[in-house]
Amino acid sequence: MSPRRSSPQPVSVQHVMSSADAMIDMHGVVKTFKSAAGEFTVLKGIDLTIYRGEFVSIVGKSGSGKSTLLNMITGIDHPSAGRVVIGGTDIYSGVTESQRSKWRGRNLGIVFQFFQLMPMLTLLENVMLPMDYAEMYDFDERPKRAMELLELVGLEKFANKLPVLVSTGQQQLAAIARALACDPPLLVADEPTGNLDTKSADVIIDLFEELSRRGKTIVMVTHDPSLTSRTTRNIIISDGELINETVAKALPWLRHRHMLEFTKLAQTEVYPAKATILSRDAHVEKFFMIQKGEVEVVLFDRKGGETVISRLQPGEFFGEIELMRGGKSIANVRAGAGGPVEVLTIKREDFQRVMDQSPITAEAVGKIVQERLKEHRAADSRSGRGLFSLFRKRP
Repeated sequence: MSPRRSSPQPVSVQHVMSSADAMIDMHGVVKTFKSAAGEFTVLKGIDLTIYRGEFVSIVGKSGSGKSTLLNMITGIDHPSAGRVVIGGTDIYSGVTESQRSKWRGRNLGIVFQFFQLMPMLTLLENVMLPMDYAEMYDFDERPKRAMELLELVGLEKFANKLPVLVSTGQQQLAAIARALACDPPLLVADEPTGNLDTKSADVIIDLFEELSRRGKTIVMVTHDPSLTSRTTRNIIISDGELINETVAKALPWLRHRHMLEFTKLAQTEVYPAKATILSRDAHVEKFFMIQKGEVEVVLFDRKGGETVISRLQPGEFFGEIELMRGGKSIANVRAGAGGPVEVLTIKREDFQRVMDQSPITAEAVGKIVQERLKEHRAADSRSGRGLFSLFRKRP
């Protein structure tokens, strides 16, 4: 059982309507910095929703705006325009710095790249510090609460040691315990493994995964692409704008600027259950990426019977063979029976232009084309149909 909290004075913040499942709602967030050289816009109208219990990574090149985005979420900086709603609370509208600071202490845990532990305090005292600042838990209960958190991260034996006397990995674990001191629903980590060896980094990510399973929402900024495979979502920011997650998932080989270009060019199309998306013998003039729902690739035999060759899921694509090789569609593609399907489409000329500019992507997609053609030539010989592959599965 968690220790009993004391009853702190209420913090006056504005509660707004938001999805009950949303931990973070950002609407049209803009951040512009002014200097003697003029204005520079770092965030350009960010719309982002992160749901409770998600473990999300945010990646982007230096200068892309990811640290500024994180500062908007934590309340460390102010947006020039737009709204930031955390757990149903608008943290900027009509809120003073003092109120926001108190709110942050009780509702948000922050893990920094360089730990930022107080060097003159023991690990136990470092973990207790936020409880004192936020006036959380009775004074006599705080050591027990802090020790429970150190046990959670495996540091109970080092509770009375100063930070300098433990390893960097252990210091980061202590920093995570400190971030959890007031039992916040949201944990934000800025490059938490940036100064750690691989083994220590794995321990940190294992812990984040466990905390996510327990219901915590975790947002982690990282430069390490190996870590993004372990998060439930990967959000990419480029030049102050968010890349569509479907584009990034379908075409991971693209450079970020090309992903952003496709994000801006993509058109959304919605098809009801069982509706035809592509018909046999139709010219294919678009590249399709599945955003929501399931797509079926179907072959009809001469007697009118049908065979569902493949079921494609969000993040998968189809139509690439016709765009890269030419020719008509010789299979039917339709929305699955389970409900409507939402796809993003890119016009032929835009798809081909970006493929010309991104030889790595063109090569990767070309290899998939070759593999699918080989597979379906074998299927054709059995069915006698001459079926071209319209689809590919993500590796």
